[in-house]
Amino acid sequence: MTDQADFIRIVKSEVLSEGFSVLKTNTFDYRRRNGQWQQLTRETYDAGDSTTVLLYNRAQRTVVLTRQFRFPAFVNGVTDGMLLETPAGKLDQDSPEERIKAEVLEETGYEIRQPAPLFEAYSTPGSVTEKLSFFTAEYDPERRQSRGGGVEDEGEDIEVLEMRFDEALSLIEQGRIKDMKTIVLLYHAALYLFKSTE
Repeated sequence: MTDQADFIRIVKSEVLSEGFSVLKTNTFDYRRRNGQWQQLTRETYDAGDSTTVLLYNRAQRTVVLTRQFRFPAFVNGVTDGMLLETPAGKLDQDSPEERIKAEVLEETGYEIRQPAPLFEAYSTPGSVTEKLSFFTAEYDPERRQSRGGGVEDEGEDIEVLEMRFDEALSLIEQGRIKDMKTIVLLYHAALYLFKSTE
């Protein structure tokens, strides 16, 4: 982290909850562009940084997605709570590249060697501190080591789905893929990985 910017002065930070993630309320003085100082209070939700990857097979024109239950989505309108997603996971102490290799093996059973880094992004910068590292990686059906499914002790019960890329794109249009990271990666693939030559 760089030195504190001269336009912000943190007054206090208080932990509200510390369980799966850390929820804090933060009070700080912020110098506006007109030079005036304003005191603000914002809550931050810190679940750590994460990584995600789109598994694709260019020759087959397919992608691998997962389906799993997400409680926050369930309480916010997804009837069965099930979301279609790209494999992803928290970094813990690993690098994004090493973590995504492990997550892909756990969740899908595929072994990938060299995921290609794309970019880093914040999904909800107004309240969530998480920075997400995005990758793509070609998968080979012959390199599948297991059926995947995730780690049972961590509550994971993941279904692995291989589908045509065009079908995955259509699921976004139909409103059946609602996960932000997955939408970003599928549109990236449309622009660069499966770009039409017509």
